[in-house]
Amino acid sequence: MAADAADHVKDSPHFHVTDFLFGGFSYDLPRFNVFGHEFQVTKFMVLELIAAGLALVIFIPLCRRASKGALPRGPFWNAFESLLTFIRDEVARPALGEHEADRYVPFLWTLFVFILFMNLLGMFPFLGSPTASYVVTGALAVCSFIMIHGGPIAEQGFGHYLKSTWPHIELGDNFVAKAFGLLLSAAIWAIEMMGTVIKAFVLAVRLFANMFAGHMVLASILMFIAVVGQTGPSLLWGAVTFSSVVGVVALSLLELFVAFLQAYVFVFLTALFMGMGMHPQH
Repeated sequence: MAADAADHVKDSPHFHVTDFLFGGFSYDLPRFNVFGHEFQVTKFMVLELIAAGLALVIFIPLCRRASKGALPRGPFWNAFESLLTFIRDEVARPALGEHEADRYVPFLWTLFVFILFMNLLGMFPFLGSPTASYVVTGALAVCSFIMIHGGPIAEQGFGHYLKSTWPHIELGDNFVAKAFGLLLSAAIWAIEMMGTVIKAFVLAVRLFANMFAGHMVLASILMFIAVVGQTGPSLLWGAVTFSSVVGVVALSLLELFVAFLQAYVFVFLTALFMGMGMHPQH
């Protein structure tokens, strides 16, 4: 049962809907030959495009209205503008500073909205969350890693940024003390640089683990209905179906909260690490 549940959560080369309803339904996604290499379109690739498309369709019109000075009207506009305002005022500016924040807010907005929409797609039946794949979260972490170093380099210049990351250790004036101090400085610098790699890795693992585990639990609970239903309709099947549906509804509310929370945590830590590089004195 666990393996079958995992099949519904993981990425695949087809949209697998059901084995039981309507005689089963599964749509195989196309495969292309690109410069002599096989390229397989997967379910999560399609969902990522859907998430990106939703972000464009929703936020481009809102940004155009806001750029013209129009006041937000209606729950739809207010809800999405509140999300962006929150990321700018409560994440970007405290972490990056008032002067630098507005330059990097578009990146943080895009990252937050893209992750959020990918998380929320998993709340719809028969779809899934691309963030339940370590490949997707790893790619997002690479983008964060680039900005963790790229932002400070853009602000300070490569030489100044490299100098700010180098620890200065003075153990004495003689040659041996200076050489040993230089060796310690190099070792600490290497550890610090490795620490930034670990930070990005943790970003990927945290997002992947939370989304995969949550959807795995939901899929496993729903699989009880199918397993018990193979024996035919019965009082036990009815009880299991009712209990599973109630449990999934309750856990889905928690998953909805987790979808927002994990998008926020990913963007918050990215902004925090960028700010640490831009303002090493703090």
